[in-house]
Amino acid sequence: MEKRTLTITVQPDWKAALRAAGEAAQRPSYQGETLSFESPDVFLGRLTALRWSLMRQIMSAGEVSIRELARRVGRDVRRVHDDVRVLTELGLIERTTSGGVRCPFADIHLDMHLRQAG
Repeated sequence: MEKRTLTITVQPDWKAALRAAGEAAQRPSYQGETLSFESPDVFLGRLTALRWSLMRQIMSAGEVSIRELARRVGRDVRRVHDDVRVLTELGLIERTTSGGVRCPFADIHLDMHLRQAG
C-alpha cells in the first residue's frame, strides 16, 4: 500500500490550484494530494494551534478515540469533538468504523510564502 502524502498550500489563485490538482490526478503515478487555502488568514482560521496539536497526537497514535485524544491533550471532550469535525471536513483526518479518528497521511507538508510587495 502506497503511503499518502499531503501538501497544504496558501494559494490566492484557487483556480490555478484546482487546475494543478486536476493535472496531478491525470498522472499515472501517485504525486501526493494538495489542500489549498486562499489566504493566510483563512489557513490560520481553520488550522489553529490547538488543531495542529490534535493532528500531532492523531498522527503519532494511529487510531484514537475522541475521548482519549481529549485526555492526551488535556482539553474538554466537546471542544476536541468540534475541532475533530473541522479537521474531518478539511480531509486531514478520517473517522474509523470503531468510532475513532485517524490521519490517512504518512507525511503532511506546509508550503506558504510571504513576499515583500512591489
